[in-house]
Amino acid sequence: MKSPYISRRSLMIGAGALSMTPMLASGALAEAPQLGTQIPGWYRFKIGEIEATIISDGLLNLGSANDQFPAAPQDQIAEIMKAEFLPVEPMMLEQNCIVLNRGGRLVLIDSGMGKDEMFGNGAGRLLRNLAAASITPEQIDDIVLTHAHPDHCWGLVGADGSPLFPNAMLHLSQVDFDFWTDESKLSAEGFLPAFVAGARRNLLPYRERMNFVSDGKEALPGITAIATPGHTLGHMSYIISSGDEAFLNVGDVCHHYALLFENPGWEFAFDTDPGLAAKTRLRLFDMAATEALPMIGYHFPFPGLGNIRRAGSAYEYVPIALSHG
Repeated sequence: MKSPYISRRSLMIGAGALSMTPMLASGALAEAPQLGTQIPGWYRFKIGEIEATIISDGLLNLGSANDQFPAAPQDQIAEIMKAEFLPVEPMMLEQNCIVLNRGGRLVLIDSGMGKDEMFGNGAGRLLRNLAAASITPEQIDDIVLTHAHPDHCWGLVGADGSPLFPNAMLHLSQVDFDFWTDESKLSAEGFLPAFVAGARRNLLPYRERMNFVSDGKEALPGITAIATPGHTLGHMSYIISSGDEAFLNVGDVCHHYALLFENPGWEFAFDTDPGLAAKTRLRLFDMAATEALPMIGYHFPFPGLGNIRRAGSAYEYVPIALSHG
């Protein structure tokens, strides 16, 4: 005798068949093409009365983390990267430029990689993302550089060598300017000639409207320079302050949040003076942790905003939750 009941599975299959058949027949199924990858473009927040906008210049491919930290134990690198769900290779780094608007002047800190593909084709997005954030290059009054490495100053001029920010004053340390525009270094070994050639191409067109910043002095109102040598000899970090609020823009004192907060003494391959860079990192981390000073990390995960806390003899990085105001 046939059961008077129909199973739930039969009903589901039957309903699915009945509902799907007309759709298939009429061609009503949407065909949405995959749109490819994307990189976050910009993020806006406040520092006191300052309107701050993180502008991404995209990603850098630095190859293997083992090559970038050559003296570090490879098994420890692998363990940390695995714990962070990151590959040892490629080690990808963000580029978090920042625009500060105090209502009077518009200030850009660092200019990204430009169109050069020395570290892959994921960079060079600064101008596009400035436009997405409703900022034009002509509106930029000042450009402040942490240092003169490719991913921080090679976005200053266009393909024809003319300044991309025609109304901007350029602010950086004289030590870095002198070192990275030294023509005699064009005959050196290693990566130095390429770095110097690119720095000369991007910095010299601004030579007549250049200001040299000094340790402990304001580069501009609300932007105080802190000498943090090692990565480059004239590297500067900046405290951005307004009212009772302040952020520490660390520049390249720390490249990788997972590796260097846990191991601040590790040396990085592109440091001019690796030993000095490690000492500077420890000094800056100690200051930021003691003063509960939040950070803007140029190479931290977008948008690069986080806090630092002590963890035994090392430190931990805690990202700041994004706002949606």
